[in-house]
Amino acid sequence: MPLITLQTLPDYARHVLAAAESAAAFYPVTAGVRLPGLDLSVHLDHGTLAEAMSHAFIPAPENPSASDGCRIFVAHPAIDGVPAPATWGRGDYNHHAFANRLEEAGLRGSYYHDLDFWQFHDPQRHVGAQLMMSADAFPPWEQGAPLRAFLHWEYAARGMRLTHAGTLGIDGKGVLLAGSGGAGKSGTVVAGLLNGLDSVGDDYVLIDRTEGVTAYPLFATLKQDPEGFRRLKLEERLKSYQPLNWQGKHAFHIDEIAPRPAPASLDIIALIVPHIRGGARSSVMPISRKDAMIALAPSGIVQMPGEREAGFRFFSELTRDLPCYRLLLGTEPREIAGTIADFVLRGAA
Repeated sequence: MPLITLQTLPDYARHVLAAAESAAAFYPVTAGVRLPGLDLSVHLDHGTLAEAMSHAFIPAPENPSASDGCRIFVAHPAIDGVPAPATWGRGDYNHHAFANRLEEAGLRGSYYHDLDFWQFHDPQRHVGAQLMMSADAFPPWEQGAPLRAFLHWEYAARGMRLTHAGTLGIDGKGVLLAGSGGAGKSGTVVAGLLNGLDSVGDDYVLIDRTEGVTAYPLFATLKQDPEGFRRLKLEERLKSYQPLNWQGKHAFHIDEIAPRPAPASLDIIALIVPHIRGGARSSVMPISRKDAMIALAPSGIVQMPGEREAGFRFFSELTRDLPCYRLLLGTEPREIAGTIADFVLRGAA
């Protein structure tokens, strides 16, 4: 296989898609999951990703008339008819140029050069292919949110957006929690769940702006660093837990701590940016759209390959749709949850 360049990239993408799809009869595992408005069918080999498919998602309520189908082939050379991954050619790899070149051809894709890990998607046919060296030769973040890029491309074609944010709510209304790593977002979500609130996700949620702002659940994984894990006394709540993940965090399932099954959606009434202050009590104060945008957009765009300009527009419009606040976090999980519950109930009244 020759080295891939921007010039040859679209042809290579079509080659990978065709080869992965033609080998459909040779994938040992077919996993299906119903997501909001989308029936996802994944063809893959035995291994870690196949195991993740069984517990990484929050299935959507059954509503066949509202669902479209999407097929993803997770391929590697041990599957009959699948070629070995190619390597990027000479010269620097530029994410933006890569995405633009594929978009010109009506395709989407990404490339992780350390592993020659390719992802290509045809949004017109709703077919994607992930090509790896072996069944478990994927980047470490794939296990917690498998096939995230394909869901991003599939939903982006419908005007929705996967967003790097958390959620908390009560009685069908809720808030979007935004912030970079270490801001307290994940700890706030867990504190809320442990004290009776609902959530449709901690790390990535699906946002629809068609009628107001609605957040839908996709992934079931929650994460906490060891300090937060101890502070929230999660070792007393979880029956068992795995070794620390690639980020040095504990990963566990939302059902293990949620007071009830995740709601099908939350009507979002505000965007909140948590801030670890260290005071005894939590408080909420307005912030500017600019500050909210800085907390929300960068990670959501960097972690979702392609469509950078569309992402900035979406998040800019989202901060216009929603009032924006900063949550100065207290030290007690129950008090934090109560502050958010009071805020939501007042805003929804």
